[in-house]
Amino acid sequence: MQEEVRVVLDAMGGDHAPEEMIKGAVEAVNEKNNIHVLLVGQEDVISEELEKYTYPKERMEIVHASEVIETAEPPVMAIRKKKDSSIVVGMNMVKNGEADAFVSAGSSGAILVGGQVIVGRIKGIERPPLAPLIPTEQGVSLLVDCGANVDARPSHLVQFAKMGSIYMEHVMGIKKPRVAIVNIGAEEEKGNALVKETFPLLKECEDINFVGSIEAREIPHGYADVIVCEAFTGNVILKLYEGVASTLMSAVKQGMMSSLKSKIGALMVKPALKSTLKQFDTAQYGGAPLLGLNGLVVKTHGSSKAAEIKNTILQCAVFQEQDINQKIKTYIVQKQEEQE
Repeated sequence: MQEEVRVVLDAMGGDHAPEEMIKGAVEAVNEKNNIHVLLVGQEDVISEELEKYTYPKERMEIVHASEVIETAEPPVMAIRKKKDSSIVVGMNMVKNGEADAFVSAGSSGAILVGGQVIVGRIKGIERPPLAPLIPTEQGVSLLVDCGANVDARPSHLVQFAKMGSIYMEHVMGIKKPRVAIVNIGAEEEKGNALVKETFPLLKECEDINFVGSIEAREIPHGYADVIVCEAFTGNVILKLYEGVASTLMSAVKQGMMSSLKSKIGALMVKPALKSTLKQFDTAQYGGAPLLGLNGLVVKTHGSSKAAEIKNTILQCAVFQEQDINQKIKTYIVQKQEEQE
C-alpha cells in the first residue's frame, strides 16, 4: 500500500478561488487513493463549496484561516502581519511536519518569501528557484529559475542545474537529462557576464549532463531537458511562451470558424488538433515547485482552474514518493561538503 501524502491547498488563493481550488482538490482525491488534502482558508466558505461534491470524507479536511494575503500586498509585510492567513498557516503545517506539501495560486511574492522564511532552505542550498515544466515537441522541459532569483550568481545557477537534473530524472523519469544554459548564441564566449562565468562551471560538473548553450528559439523544440537561467530571463521566457501559445490557439480557432468550408474542415481535423493542442496546455503539467526547501512548496498560475490544481496535487505526490528533498540533500549538499 502506498504511503499517504498530505497536501495543504490554499483554498483562498488565485483568481478562481475557492471554487476551482476545491474542485481540483476533489478531483485529485477521487483519482489517487493515497492523497489527503487539507483545505486551508475560511471554514464557512470552504464547507459550503464542498457540499456540492462527492468525495472520500476521510481524505479531505478543512483547516481554518481567517485572513487572506492579497496579490497587491507587500510580501514581507504580509507574511509578518497576517499570521492567520491561508499562506502562513499552510506553510507552518509543512514546517511542523503536519503536511508534506503546500500548493497555492495566490500571491507569488508571499509564497516565495514564506517558502524561505517559514519552511526554510535546505542547509547548503544558496537560493531556491521556481521550476515549472514547459511543453515542447519532445514532451516537457524544466525552466529553472522562472521568478525567484532575479540577481543570481554563477554558483546559484550551478545548483539550479543540479536540482533540475534530480527533478527531471526522478519525477519525470528522464535518464541523464540534458542541461543547457540560456544564451544568445551557441558559442561558449557569447553571453553576458553571468552566462560567461557560469558556462565553464557547468562544463566542469561531472554529475550533470551539460550540453552547452540554448537559444530561446530552440526551447520549444525540446533540445534540452533542464533549461538554466536567472529569474528575469526565465520569467520573460515563460510569459512569452504562454502568450504566444494562447494567441496561436485563438488564431487557429478564429481561422477555422471564418467560413463554411473551414468549419467543415475543422470538424474533420478536430480530434487530431485537440490532441496536439493538449500537448501544449501548461495546465496538465501542474505548478512550479520551489526547489531546495525543507518541504515542498508549489506555486500555480493565479488563473489556475481545477485541472491545473488537480495535476499539481498529483505532482506533489510523485515528488514526495520519490523523496526529492532527500536526494537534493544527498546528491548536492553532501557532495558539496565532501569537496570542501
